[in-house]
Amino acid sequence: MNDLIDRICQPPMKGDEPLSEAEIAKLLPSLPDWRVVERDSIPHLEKSFQFPDFKEALVFANLVGALADKEDHHPAILISWGRAAVSWWTFVVNGLHENDFILAARTDLLFQDKNT
Repeated sequence: MNDLIDRICQPPMKGDEPLSEAEIAKLLPSLPDWRVVERDSIPHLEKSFQFPDFKEALVFANLVGALADKEDHHPAILISWGRAAVSWWTFVVNGLHENDFILAARTDLLFQDKNT
């Protein structure tokens, strides 16, 4: 299983640096189908999850929201019919932090658990 799931999120502090390209390249293979995209010149970790209808996408988005509240780290979630796109990044570092990778792995686990 993905070891990111078992890591503990650490609150980023003002002045912390975002992950380097090398650090991102090392972590990204642990997250199948996640990709790094630039939004307003800030890297985001994104993945789209497919569902049979809008209601199931909304249920999943609420599960991700509960995870986000628990960790006090909140993604952008775009819900449409049969789809929930999740985007993690860390505002404080203006880029990607290890927490984003940890929570992406946990997002995958939520999806897996919901569909088994």
